[in-house]
Amino acid sequence: MLSNSQSDHSDCNFKKNATSSRQIISAMSTPLASIFGSGFLVVVPVLASAIGPYSLLAMIIVAVVAFFVGSVIRHNIRCAEPVLAKGGQSVTMFMERLSDLALVAAYVVSVCLYVHILSAFVLASFALDTTFNKSLLTSIIIAGITVIGLFGGLKSLEILERWALYITIVILGFLLIMFAIYDFNQYIELSQFTLTEMPDRSTWEIITIVAGTLIIVQGFETTRYLGEHFDAPTRIKASRWSQYFSLSVYVLFVALAQPIVPVLNGIYGDNSLITLAATASLLLPIPLIIAAGMSQFSAAVADTLAAAENLKEVSKQRIDARWGYLLVGISAIALAWSSSTFEIITLASRAFALYYFLQCIVAFSVCNNFKERCLFVFMGAILLFVLVFAVPAG
Repeated sequence: MLSNSQSDHSDCNFKKNATSSRQIISAMSTPLASIFGSGFLVVVPVLASAIGPYSLLAMIIVAVVAFFVGSVIRHNIRCAEPVLAKGGQSVTMFMERLSDLALVAAYVVSVCLYVHILSAFVLASFALDTTFNKSLLTSIIIAGITVIGLFGGLKSLEILERWALYITIVILGFLLIMFAIYDFNQYIELSQFTLTEMPDRSTWEIITIVAGTLIIVQGFETTRYLGEHFDAPTRIKASRWSQYFSLSVYVLFVALAQPIVPVLNGIYGDNSLITLAATASLLLPIPLIIAAGMSQFSAAVADTLAAAENLKEVSKQRIDARWGYLLVGISAIALAWSSSTFEIITLASRAFALYYFLQCIVAFSVCNNFKERCLFVFMGAILLFVLVFAVPAG
């Protein structure tokens, strides 16, 4: 642990430079693109499959847990980064290096997840949504991203991230409006909301399935790796406001979707949102599929870049970024043929839970505040539970 001279929050008291709203909004684009990358496409069927009419409660719990995990990341921007920059604290350095390795693995899984969801939505529009077809299309797209990366072209695709985010938010807003209109009409007609029945699951099954949905709200950690572009205060504010905005939208989205979920008749798939959207309005499915395609592809490109760069850094420049692209691509393709979308969601949640757990240890190692340390231990215990016990829906 840190000595008293090091740990008296001296490293945490960085100079709070004035940050403009323009800077904060710019810094928010990366975490928001990641948080909205796949979550809003699958959150409703996953939670409905797990806990039925109590999906909103589950979403609120997941949101609260995610926010406190985000507070750990923000603490490490404020307190751990100065210690890591000095390079003199062995425990902190070692755990940070381990967490970097865990993050590479998590990004590999998330690349597969993003493209798998993309394939499910695209193939559904042509009535070709089979397990084989999804794995095949996922492999083709990942192979394409890998080839582009090998020839040095992925950086040029980064511009898609911001445009995909804008389009996703606009279409998500349209979904919320149409869902609200559908709910209002249902209430006027029936004087009540129709909710799905509770699935036949034990309490333990429900808890472990909900635990596997952490990936749905993942992405706030990306601000830790934007230090070349934004200072610490800007990144902390961007992380916090990204979570305020995205988690509020998720809770509202799940709440408005609940009265429409019964149309699925208890059959929940990775592209069930298309059915829900079509029920609310026939105008929604095509824009939704476009948003799914753009957001998933851009998120997959971003995570491929991040994984390759992290691998390069962890290996101390011994692994070139191009070899990183190849390793990520091969691993993601192999995963695409071995797991379903819901299984990949859970695997990604466990991978990110490991990363966040290690970040809790990093935070603990640079903090002497008793209350904060209790928070890190508590959050670490929750993340360890996700890592060990999370199971897929279905």
